[in-house]
Amino acid sequence: MKILEGKESESALELLLRTADVAKNATCLRAKCGSLIIKDNRIIGVGFNSPPGDLESQRRCHCEKDSYHKKVTDKTCCMHAEERAIKDALASYPDKLKGSRLYFVRLKNEQPARSGKPYCTKCSKAALDAGIAEFVLWHKEGITVYNTEEYNKLSYEYKE
Repeated sequence: MKILEGKESESALELLLRTADVAKNATCLRAKCGSLIIKDNRIIGVGFNSPPGDLESQRRCHCEKDSYHKKVTDKTCCMHAEERAIKDALASYPDKLKGSRLYFVRLKNEQPARSGKPYCTKCSKAALDAGIAEFVLWHKEGITVYNTEEYNKLSYEYKE
């Protein structure tokens, strides 16, 4: 984990603000999240959370997580922004994902919100499997870059 400083922090903040603009496209009724994947200073993947296939028939935003059977391990209602960004990058730049950097932002009252600790194993596994090198979150301490292996490990260690 590394907290960015100086020009590196300023550049990352610009990208996080662009990621927040992407999050405004989210149609999830629980949370508006966005992700960008960057490689060689170029956006190669964009994603926001919404029902699978953007199908209204698959929306689960109003369901209580406890209403699902215990075998349903991912009780989120929508495709995650990170998943969609990875799919987008794979469709357009399949050879560029290895060594890339993923930025993630959640909106609160339509404004970018600081992130908590890494916790989503669904996204950490997908990023690791795709070859993404780094995961970027905006913490109260500053913009933080995680090696994706570390991010995955921390996600599994997370306890509320």
